[in-house]
Order: sequence, then structure tokens, then C-alpha cells
Amino acid sequence: MRNFRELEIWNLSRGLVKEIYLLTKTMPEEEKFGLTSQIKRSTVSTPSNIAEGCAKKSNKDFSRFLEISLGSCYELETQLILCSDLKLISEKIIEEKIALIQTIEKKITSFINYLSTQ
Repeated sequence: MRNFRELEIWNLSRGLVKEIYLLTKTMPEEEKFGLTSQIKRSTVSTPSNIAEGCAKKSNKDFSRFLEISLGSCYELETQLILCSDLKLISEKIIEEKIALIQTIEKKITSFINYLSTQ
């Protein structure tokens, strides 16, 4: 079994959860059950699936959970772009968060590629 707490991708995505939750507090109240809810689910899904994947015995199974985490990152990135389109959050803040998300996406992808060679 792997220890998810030792994985950089888990720690980065865990930090992203905190940043995103703080960011969603600034969103309009009428978005509480719309984009805000979706954004929170996407961001929590990333470290959660990394952790769950660590319990899998094979690299193939672990990679599948990493792919789900990667999908959640793409989903979150899209939702933040929509927030920018709708002028719910400033473009500068969105760009900062997307830069972090893209770093996590690249690291997850690299890890998936690494696992496929083991």
C-alpha cells in the first residue's frame, strides 16, 4: 500500500482545496447551489481520488483513480473559466488558480506515465 500523504500531488491538491473553498466564499450567494457547489465537488474529488487510488494493489488500478483526479482538475479549470466568463471572480485570480491547477494536472499526468512503465 502507498501512503498518499507522502505524494506531492496529493499535498498540492489538498492545498488547492483550501484555496478554492476560500475563493468560493467570495462568490454571490445565488451561486451557492450552482457553480459554487460544483466547484467544491470538483476540487475535493482530486485529492480524494488520489488517496483512494493509493489503496489499490496494481499500478493499473491506481492509474485509473489518478485519471479520475485528472478529470476533476479539468472540470475545475472549466468551472473557473465559466466564473470568469460570468464575471463572478476576477480574471487575475482565476489565472492564478488555473496556473496551480495546470501544475497539478502535469504532475498527475507524469505520475500516470511513470506508473505505466513500472
